[in-house]
Amino acid sequence: MELIDRYIYAVTQKIPTSQRKDIEKELRGLIEDMLEERTQGKQATEKEIEEILLELGNPRELALQYRGTKRFLIGPELFDSYLLVLRIVLISVGAIIASVFVIKTMLNPISILDYFIECIVSAVTGLPSAFGWTTLGFAIAERASELKAKDLQIEKKWTPKDLPTIPQTGTIKRSEPIVGIIFYTVLLLFFLSSMNYFGIWTFRDGFSGTIPFINENADNLFILFIIITLGFGILKESLKLIYGRWNLKIVLFTLILNTLSLLLVIYVINQPDFWNPNFMEQLVEHNLVQADSEAFTVIQNIWEQLTKWVPILFAVGLVWDVIDGLYRVRKANK
Repeated sequence: MELIDRYIYAVTQKIPTSQRKDIEKELRGLIEDMLEERTQGKQATEKEIEEILLELGNPRELALQYRGTKRFLIGPELFDSYLLVLRIVLISVGAIIASVFVIKTMLNPISILDYFIECIVSAVTGLPSAFGWTTLGFAIAERASELKAKDLQIEKKWTPKDLPTIPQTGTIKRSEPIVGIIFYTVLLLFFLSSMNYFGIWTFRDGFSGTIPFINENADNLFILFIIITLGFGILKESLKLIYGRWNLKIVLFTLILNTLSLLLVIYVINQPDFWNPNFMEQLVEHNLVQADSEAFTVIQNIWEQLTKWVPILFAVGLVWDVIDGLYRVRKANK
C-alpha cells in the first residue's frame, strides 16, 4: 500500500491545509472502492494498484480538480512555509529597528526625538520592503514549480514511479533554518541602518563616536555585495525551510549560493579600500593606545591578521556547510 500512501501525499501537498484531511479520507476511500471492485475481495497486487492510480491520473491535475479553478500567487504547497518565513522576517525587521532605536537613545538621550522619527521612517519603509521581497521570492518559486511541472508533463507521460517518497528521514528541524534566517536578517539590517556603529565605541563624557572597522569612504558597491551575500544566506535558509528535508537539490542550491557568496566576499574584503586604513592612527588619537608601545604593536598585528583571516574563515564555513549537507543526504538515504 506504499504506492497509495505516496499518491495521496502527492495530491494533498498541493491542497490548502484546511482541506487536506477531508480530501485524504475521501481519496483513500475512492481508491479502496476501486480496488475492491477490481479485485472482488482478493489481495490487490502492485500492478493493480498502479493501474488504479493511472486511471486517477497525475496527482497535480487531480489536486487542481479538488481546488477547482482557484489560482494562487503562492500555492498551498509553499503557503505554510511562506507564512512562517514572512512571520520570522517581519519580527526580525521590527526587532532590529527597535533595538537600533534603543541603542542610539541610550548612547545619546538628547536626540531621542530624532531617533524616534528615524525609527518610524525605518518601520514604514523596512516592513513593507521585507513583506514585498519575501512574497516576491515565494511567488517566483511558485511559478518555477509550475513551469517545471508543465515541462515534465510535456516530456513524458506520468506514471506511479514518478511519485515522491514520503519524507521520513533526513528531516530538517525547523529551528535550524529559522535561526539562520533571523541571523542573516539581523546582519542585513545592521549593514543597511547601522554601519557607522560597526567598530570600536569611544566614550568621553558619554558616547563620543566610533572608530570604524570598515572604511567610511568605501565604494557603495562593496556594501551592495555584502548585502547580496547576506540575501543569499536568507534564500538558502528559506529553501531548507521550504523543502523540509535534506536532498541533493538542497545541497546543490547550497553549493551554488555559497560559491557566489564566497566570490563576492573575497573580492570585497581583499580590496585595499574596504578596511579602515587609519584604524591604528585613530586608536592613538582617541588615547586608546600609545604609539610605538608594545600594546600598539600587538593590536596592529592582530588587526592585520584579522583582515587576512576573515575571508579564510568565511570560506571554511561555507565549504563545511556543503560537506555537512552531503553527509546528511547520505545519512538520510541509508
